Amino acid sequence: MDATGLESRHISPYFLRRKGRTKRTTPFPRLAVLCEHSSHMFPAALARAGPGNESPLLPPLVRQAVGRLRIHTLYADSAYDSEAHHRLCREQLGIANTVIPINDRGRPWALPRTPYRLQMKREFPQQQAGQRWHVESAISQLKRRLGACLTARNEVSRHGESYVRVLTHNLMIL
Repeated sequence: MDATGLESRHISPYFLRRKGRTKRTTPFPRLAVLCEHSSHMFPAALARAGPGNESPLLPPLVRQAVGRLRIHTLYADSAYDSEAHHRLCREQLGIANTVIPINDRGRPWALPRTPYRLQMKREFPQQQAGQRWHVESAISQLKRRLGACLTARNEVSRHGESYVRVLTHNLMIL
């Protein structure tokens, strides 16, 4: 699983910053997706406003996906590192493995005190962690095929348009 930012205007934020038209980060549409690695389809998606912390998006996204397919291993980046997330996935939702790199929170020498995070620190499955490229590839595919710029002008419509793009992406794969 991963999240990506989408454009809310036809002019890129990079261009606006370069031309001096904007000084601060403006809110943008953000799409968090869970990708099924063999097909690159998205069984779960959440549209939110960004920028912001991605961590709170994991529970609703994983619950949504578990209702649609059986998940054996969940791959996520260190933004989702939390003992509560490991417990939710493994103990409540029946996911056998979670591969989430440890976010050392500025203290790389310190060992985590919680069991699942300690396990990730000591026995991180480096080979399996390489499978995250699937979600990155699927997000890139979505943006290349359907574009990264949304046409909707208010937040509710942008969320709806994001979900339609996810559905369209899945239909294009079928």
